[in-house]
Amino acid sequence: MSKSPIKAVGKAPAKPAAAKAPQKEAPKGDRLQKILAQAGIASRRAAEQIILEGRVQVNGQTITELGTRAEIGRDHVRVDGKLLHGPEPTKYFMVNKPRGYVTTLDDPEHRPTVMQLLGQDRQKKQIGEHSKLPRLYPVGRLDYLSEGLLLMTNDGDLANKLSKAATGVLKTYLVKVSGAPTDAAIGQLRSGIMIDRGRLADTRSSGRRDRVLTQPAQIEQVRSGENPWYSVTLIEGRNRQLRKMFEEIGHHVEKIRRIGYGALTLDVPPGGFRELTQGEVQALNRAAAGKKVERKKVLPEAAQLKKPVPPRKKKFNIARKPSR
Repeated sequence: MSKSPIKAVGKAPAKPAAAKAPQKEAPKGDRLQKILAQAGIASRRAAEQIILEGRVQVNGQTITELGTRAEIGRDHVRVDGKLLHGPEPTKYFMVNKPRGYVTTLDDPEHRPTVMQLLGQDRQKKQIGEHSKLPRLYPVGRLDYLSEGLLLMTNDGDLANKLSKAATGVLKTYLVKVSGAPTDAAIGQLRSGIMIDRGRLADTRSSGRRDRVLTQPAQIEQVRSGENPWYSVTLIEGRNRQLRKMFEEIGHHVEKIRRIGYGALTLDVPPGGFRELTQGEVQALNRAAAGKKVERKKVLPEAAQLKKPVPPRKKKFNIARKPSR
C-alpha cells in the first residue's frame, strides 16, 4: 500500500508591516496670551485682544492667531515693539478689602477698586522705596458691600485652581443678619438650600429662575441678639451666595466679612495688605490640590468681632431752685 506523500506545512509569508504615519511634533512653548499675562502686560483675556489687534510680533512676524505658541527663552516676543524678557516673579498678597470697594482692576462706574488699596505710596511702605509690585489679580470676588480677606496674585495657574469649586477650598465668613432665624431655618442652610443661580440682574431680566442646591455649610452663631452674627464656612463661592441663602429663609444679610481662605486667616487691618510667606503659599497649593490644611487656632484681631459698645447712660440734669 503506497503512502501518500506528507506535505510540509509552512508559515504563510509575512505581510509587510504597514508604515507608521509620522507623528506630528507637539507644538512647543506656551500660548502667546499666557506669555503676555505672565510678563504683566495684561490679563489673558485682554492679551487675546492685543494679539487680535496685531500688536504682537514673534521673531519679527506679526501674529494675529490666538493658538500661536512661543518659547520666551528662544523666541523674541515683542508687544508694541517692546521686547519681553520673561515672566515676572510670582507674588502673593493678603488684602483686607473694606466695604465700598469693587473687586476688579478697573470699574466703568468709577467706584474705588481693590487695586487702589495697593497704590504706589502704600507699596513703598510695604516692599521698599525702589520696588514695584507686578500686575496682580484678585482670586475670586467679594461684592461691593462685603469686606475682608482677598487674595491677590499674578500666579494664574494657582488662581484658577483655587477658584474651581471641585477643589473644595474652605472659605469662612462672619455674617450679620436682620432678625433672628430659627434653629430649623439654620438647619436648612447647613444641609443645603435651593437658591437662584447666577447674577440677580440676569435672573430678573430674563424672567427665568435657574435654581441650584448649595453644598452643605458649617454654620455657628457667634453673637446673639436681635441681629445675630454667624460664622459660615463654605466650600463653594457662587455669586452672592450668602445673601441668597439667608434671603431664602427670610432674613436679609446686613454685613459680610471673610476671615478665612484655605489655610489663611485674616490678620491685617481694613485697607491693609501684606505679602504671604513661603509656607502660606505652599499651604495654598495644598488647598488647591484638595488636601487638608490647618488654620491658626487663635483668631487674630482682624478676624474677630469687635466688642459691642455699651449704650451710654443718660445724664439727668436736676434743675436747681433759684435762691431768694
